[in-house]
Amino acid sequence: MITKPDKNMTRKKRHARVRAKLSGTESRPRLNVFRSNKHIYAQLIDDLNGVTLASASTKENDLGLEGTANLEAAKKIGELVAKRAVEKGVKSVVFDRGGYLYHGRVKALADAARENGLEF
Repeated sequence: MITKPDKNMTRKKRHARVRAKLSGTESRPRLNVFRSNKHIYAQLIDDLNGVTLASASTKENDLGLEGTANLEAAKKIGELVAKRAVEKGVKSVVFDRGGYLYHGRVKALADAARENGLEF
């Protein structure tokens, strides 16, 4: 019996293909998105130095969110990571959607980050 590959395995293969082509620098870091069933995470990563410059996630206690796995939470995280990036002097980023489709929570996070000062 042939088994169908699961969604996460397919996503990881897609992410590996994309990561082979894109990389973050100190002046233009990579905005990485990870989405789980319960939370969403965003990081600004300088791949040349192997350093995370800023991050935000729905696991932070001071956000005051009703749900952590919805569009509202994704928008809040996008807004928060953009504000933290601008504080560090970062305006331009490379968007890494983590192998996820640019839709729903990933799109909401990206749009909120753009509205709050990030360019990509």
